[in-house]
Amino acid sequence: MIIESKLSERRAFLREAASTAGLVLAGCATANSGAGRPETSKSEGEAEVTPGEDLMQEHGVLERILLIYDEGARRIERGEQFDAAVISKAAAIVRRFVEEYHEKNEEQFVFPRLRAANRELDLIAVLLRQHQRGREVTAEIISKASAAATSELSALLQAFARMYRPHAAREDTVLFPAFRAVVGRAGYHELGEQFEDKEHEVFGEHGFEQAVAQVSQLEDAFGIANLAGFTP
Repeated sequence: MIIESKLSERRAFLREAASTAGLVLAGCATANSGAGRPETSKSEGEAEVTPGEDLMQEHGVLERILLIYDEGARRIERGEQFDAAVISKAAAIVRRFVEEYHEKNEEQFVFPRLRAANRELDLIAVLLRQHQRGREVTAEIISKASAAATSELSALLQAFARMYRPHAAREDTVLFPAFRAVVGRAGYHELGEQFEDKEHEVFGEHGFEQAVAQVSQLEDAFGIANLAGFTP
């Protein structure tokens, strides 16, 4: 009976404490809602984009360009006429957004931290080699597309796509999770801010959105903008 009495007293105390805390919080909310409260910006209501999410969204831009490459190669193989400038513009986005920005971020921020932790060294070596080879192939694609749509251009488009699809998939499923584990929560947050600063430095305030819009225009030009059209 003594034990039950003490338990009843404890429950009553907790209920009273919870009620008091609720009144205090309500009072604070009322006070903060007055004329002196600063306006909340749109950005304050948005969820933070992590470095891994940033990099994977950029892989999404790359994958959409690879679909344009696929369509270009398909049309060349079938002898269909099309504007080769679409391929040139797509390759220019690869050069500026993927190679000179996205990959440089990986090489500057991601790879060194994993190396310092002695993690995924063999994978990093392959990824770096593929970055270099990708830049070489992009230069060839731009050169060939400016001349004519030939079977050689088709082979380059297919080779680029064949390399970068597993490349991006391995980064998404192996490299980026290892990177997150190495840097920890505080370091991850700090790097997210550095990625954002770098994007603004290179492209202005909406670099990712601009790249997506440019890719969308090229999809329209090739008639592959409708996602439903890919349904078997």
